Amino acid sequence: MLAAPSRLDHTLGALADPTRRAILLRLAAGEARVTDLAAPFDISLNSVSKHIRLLERARLVKRRRVGREHFLSRNPRALDEAVAWIDRLRDHWNRRLDRLEKALTEDDTP
Repeated sequence: MLAAPSRLDHTLGALADPTRRAILLRLAAGEARVTDLAAPFDISLNSVSKHIRLLERARLVKRRRVGREHFLSRNPRALDEAVAWIDRLRDHWNRRLDRLEKALTEDDTP
């Protein structure tokens, strides 16, 4: 039986799509209305809303409602968690490659 998806799975899945990455880049400039976020895309508002829901599920964005208006902003914490995981993975492989390089170098010395 497969384990439930982790928060990291949701984050990496959300980042895998270019439309969602473009939305996050736009939100780097500050809070925006959902309709303003959807404007540059050649897809329906409903399709953009689906992308936004995936970003919300991954906790990459936060929604604020004022009357009928919906405003989104970035939530850097989820991205920070993904970066920390990537850094741990990089450190792991760097250590392994350093050991391999050392072993290969030792084998080459007379």
